[in-house]
Amino acid sequence: MNTVSSGPTFPASLGWSVTTPLTRAPGRLDGLVSTDAQARIVCGLGILLLWELVVRAFAPAYVAKPTTVVMAIPKVIVDPAFLGATGNTLLACAQGLAISIVLGTVIGLAMGRSILIDRSLRHYINGFNAVPMIIVLPLVSLWFGYTSGARLATIVFAAIFSIIINTADGARSVPREYLEVARSFRSRRLRMLIDIVMPSSLPYFLAGLRLAAGRALIGAVVAEFFTAIGGVGYYILYNSRVFKHNEAFVGVLLLAAFGVGFEVLVGWSTLRFLPWYRRDEKAD
Repeated sequence: MNTVSSGPTFPASLGWSVTTPLTRAPGRLDGLVSTDAQARIVCGLGILLLWELVVRAFAPAYVAKPTTVVMAIPKVIVDPAFLGATGNTLLACAQGLAISIVLGTVIGLAMGRSILIDRSLRHYINGFNAVPMIIVLPLVSLWFGYTSGARLATIVFAAIFSIIINTADGARSVPREYLEVARSFRSRRLRMLIDIVMPSSLPYFLAGLRLAAGRALIGAVVAEFFTAIGGVGYYILYNSRVFKHNEAFVGVLLLAAFGVGFEVLVGWSTLRFLPWYRRDEKAD
């Protein structure tokens, strides 16, 4: 076996040898921040620095830069127009997600536990899930007009299919032994659905909810772009067209923060209420 050392190694004929092992001096952040977190922080700072340098060197003065975006945040977050737009978009997303959760869970459970319903709806669900939501917007605007109803319909269309597909997969993956034991105790189908199928499908449902939340936010912003409905999407579009790129980018940061926050909330809920699911995630 080859040995690699950083210090000098003397001949064996002299009767002694000195080998200095390679060690790294502990840094100040080792006890506070993990190595992965340090790598992410350094990478993020590098991207921001590169963005700042490229914009200052080659772009016009009105193009957003990290420093100017940070300076615009205190002004934007107290702007009544921004606060109203944020409230409209988040409220629409909450309403659309609520509708998608109720309808998607019912349809997904029915598809997962009924072969007939699954064969009847599977191809339509997969087909609509693959359709880009921007293609549906012209039809939605014709049906609902240029109103908040069009935005809500777009959000539901964007979010519901992820919940249906994942819930159906979860309902199909219930161990057969659990159902056989329930039948042996003369448990009714509704009781088995509530006590066995739904808890077993919950991890799949949460995975679908993660996807649905992101798609719902995208659907809301796209609808606001297309129909000029008041919201964060229209706020970003308007400010970018009047060359207020810093204010527009604050809206983009808000959307990113909302997505990350929802992901963290779902992850915390999974660890808190489903401790038996993916125990290795606790170590991360």
